[in-house]
Amino acid sequence: MTRRSGSADLPLHYGRVPPWLSERMVRLGSVICEAIIQHYGRDELLRRLAHPFWFQSFGAIMGMDWHSSGITTSVIGALKRGLTPLAGELGLHVCGGRGNQSRRTPAELEQIGGKVGFDGAALAQASRLVAKVDSAAVQDGFDLYLHGFFVTDDGHWTVVQQGMNGDGGMARRYHWHSEGLGSFVEAPHAAIEGRSTGNIVNLTDARADRARTAQVAMLRDEGPDAIVRELAALQPKRACADQVAPQLTLPHIVMPSHHDVRPKDVMARRLHGALAAAADRGPSDFSELLLVPGIGARTVRSLAMVAEVLHGAPCRFSDPARFSLAHGGKDRQPFAVPTKVYDQTIGVLRSAVDRAKLGQEDRLAAIARLDGESRRLEQSATGPTLVEYVAEERRRSPEYGGRSVFGWERPDGGCEKDNEAKFRRR
Repeated sequence: MTRRSGSADLPLHYGRVPPWLSERMVRLGSVICEAIIQHYGRDELLRRLAHPFWFQSFGAIMGMDWHSSGITTSVIGALKRGLTPLAGELGLHVCGGRGNQSRRTPAELEQIGGKVGFDGAALAQASRLVAKVDSAAVQDGFDLYLHGFFVTDDGHWTVVQQGMNGDGGMARRYHWHSEGLGSFVEAPHAAIEGRSTGNIVNLTDARADRARTAQVAMLRDEGPDAIVRELAALQPKRACADQVAPQLTLPHIVMPSHHDVRPKDVMARRLHGALAAAADRGPSDFSELLLVPGIGARTVRSLAMVAEVLHGAPCRFSDPARFSLAHGGKDRQPFAVPTKVYDQTIGVLRSAVDRAKLGQEDRLAAIARLDGESRRLEQSATGPTLVEYVAEERRRSPEYGGRSVFGWERPDGGCEKDNEAKFRRR
């Protein structure tokens, strides 16, 4: 996996995740992480958390707004709640969070290090340095407000932190990974997400080595007055656009501001591959499950998308909107969360992981075959357009237990308000 994989716009969204969804996110996020560790090990989970496109797809499949900044906060919160009770079994710990929780990260690391044996003080220092680099060395107009630190018993770690630009209505997410990290101040990021909002001072770029060295030397040898004089001397030049030095830039993709999922946001062949795999493998691999009342082809379709999150290569997560088609979104985009399907997906995964712990990996293997079949069929499979798929989901939403922050879905296409309407997105 590349150290710096790109950047993307993340529209800044406010509001809260309703309890009925946050509890499901805890259970689904935790069992997916357990399955990844069961298949590939803890280090592979860290690599995936350090990949910005996988992270966004992971949040989308959990029912969060597929394009928004809220995925970062809600995913880290869900994983901290769900994986902390399993830390002794999995050897994985989730520290930090939003606001005051982020500032407690060093203390958490030192406490956990004292229990499991890694150098907690060193990791606490790493946490502080990571936050300092993204708040001071990378001056891009975003103020950090969230810091999540994932660490294994071996002392390997991934950091996911996020800053906001309130005036621009945007957020930027930063990913760090300890694998292969040689320097905290020279090109250390696994990835940075967010659109450029103008001139960016990125002193962590390898090309800024001379600038870093010169700043330290100037401060040491000549004092702060010399820096002020140099800054004043540069002011007239800033007024001339043709004299401005080229900025250090990062490649980026754009996460759109529109909330609905549009055909251009989804790679249709991958969607058709997943649907075809569910239809092809479902009756044979899930014959026992399909006899359970309420579990049918719709659940297997969700499992096919979950299978890709479990097993897919990094290049397959360039269209995170596609994964919102598994369990919808809390704001009714692309459709209301099908709570019955969501619960059945969790149940199947939970059963598969628990059986695998006992040496019976047949159900986890069946889910893996869904992913393999999706890739095989996507070159030739056909299926509904995105518009047709979403329309059918909305038509059947009451049957699937469709629910959003606006209430329960009704057969007439409206919503039956419930007592959690106060969580409606602002």
